[in-house]
Amino acid sequence: MKKLFSLICLISSIYSCAVAQNPAARYANLITEESSKKHLTILASVDFEGRGTGQKGGRLATEYIANEFKKLGLNAPVDGKYFQPVSLLKNSYQVKNFKIDGRPFVNGQDLLALGNNELKSIDDREIIFIGYGIDDPKYSDIKGLDLKDKVVLLLNDKEPVDEQGKSIITGTSKLSEWSTVRNKKIREVLKHKPKLVLAYTEDLGTWLENAGDRATEGRFNLAQDQAAPETNPMPIVVNITDHVANYILNQGKTSLANITAKINRSQKPQSFAIKAVINTQLGIVTEQFTDPNVLGLLEGSDLKDEIIVIGGHYDHDGKSANGTIFPGADDNASGTTAVLELARAFSQAKAEGNGPRRSILFITYAAEEKGLLGSKYYTENPIFPLSNTVTCINIDMIGRIDNKHLNGNHNYIHAIGADKLSSELAVINKEANAKSSQLELDLMYDDPKDPMRLYYRSDHYNFAKKGIPSIFYFSGLHPHYHTPDDTVDKIDFPIMVKREKFIFQTAWDVANRDIKPAVDSEKE
Repeated sequence: MKKLFSLICLISSIYSCAVAQNPAARYANLITEESSKKHLTILASVDFEGRGTGQKGGRLATEYIANEFKKLGLNAPVDGKYFQPVSLLKNSYQVKNFKIDGRPFVNGQDLLALGNNELKSIDDREIIFIGYGIDDPKYSDIKGLDLKDKVVLLLNDKEPVDEQGKSIITGTSKLSEWSTVRNKKIREVLKHKPKLVLAYTEDLGTWLENAGDRATEGRFNLAQDQAAPETNPMPIVVNITDHVANYILNQGKTSLANITAKINRSQKPQSFAIKAVINTQLGIVTEQFTDPNVLGLLEGSDLKDEIIVIGGHYDHDGKSANGTIFPGADDNASGTTAVLELARAFSQAKAEGNGPRRSILFITYAAEEKGLLGSKYYTENPIFPLSNTVTCINIDMIGRIDNKHLNGNHNYIHAIGADKLSSELAVINKEANAKSSQLELDLMYDDPKDPMRLYYRSDHYNFAKKGIPSIFYFSGLHPHYHTPDDTVDKIDFPIMVKREKFIFQTAWDVANRDIKPAVDSEKE
């Protein structure tokens, strides 16, 4: 018993010594699996509907985060509020209706329309079928045809071949540029100035099914970056599935299979006019809305004018038109949870008189999935001068084991970009890891030749572009990335908490050192 008591005393002594040498360890231990799981489960819940930009779930997420900041006693730095409104514009090419002989077809399911025109109507009683849309000296589907202001239908894949599979144009098994150079047919047909091009694309149906709402959701921009309306709109191109193409060709008493076989067999064009009524209204539609960044400030002590940003985006892919929810448990409920956990640990440290010397601005960003828009807005409209912002710590997906490490060491994290602008920040990062979680620091994404180029693809990059040393913490890609299966049950909470504690240690060290990390690097 005496030996056991002595051992307990020894362990207690060693722990007390370690905490004395590294006071951050005490507050890092406030970050737990239980508290992390609580936040993450709420953020990735069905109620929050995938936290989509401009959607109900996104608004619920911002309210939850702001309420947590308030409970922690963080200052509301945006004129007394936690929300920094981000004005956004969604520009989408919409098809209000598309009918052939009164039969409706759906954009994103039967077709995919592309253009830069404002909303307009097109009505006609004739569609000109122009075969493969080829206009070559050796074979032409459109020679002698007047296509100006007409609705034309073409086969945008392949080219005519003989019974041996040899191209009629090249005379060999090697196909010509008409079917191997992307969009060559479309570009050539547009020179004839049709008012509408219907392009049958063989794999479109499968692609649309896999893409879901992403096929037609359009592009998001900051309102302040909206380009002027297009003054010279191009002819409209509507890519159609075999379902639509066959319906049109059936009005001309043929089908895709029959007409292609006839062209190949005769080695001659089979262009002709189809009597079919087409009615459509389509064009660019702009919608304006506002999603906020959520900010909470923990004021520092003697170096309070210097700011460290700790952030991660709260948004994900939301709820699709068919009701599918993309929970985004890893991307990025995990990063948002880490921001809340670090905020709680630092707040407790300050409450006990051990607050950071530098101020810490906790930010959860809007619209990262739409092009890093929330962080872009902040860096162009900062609440605190960027000249006083010494480091940006970005936490985006830290809850899973990636494909690379799945059958190896799970005790790792990707720490991206620490040395891009500051050699000192890279050293701080490594030393913080050594005295906290002792993870494998995987730096593979720092390689400028890495094809993923992840350093440029998350919110820290908008700070880095302004010359602010930045680190992007990331656990890597996995099979459920941007799918409805990115769910809470797949989060590895024990390793996630180890990562959070390491990030806390790094932030603690930056916040309390005498000199801010020097900007002394300019790495690609």
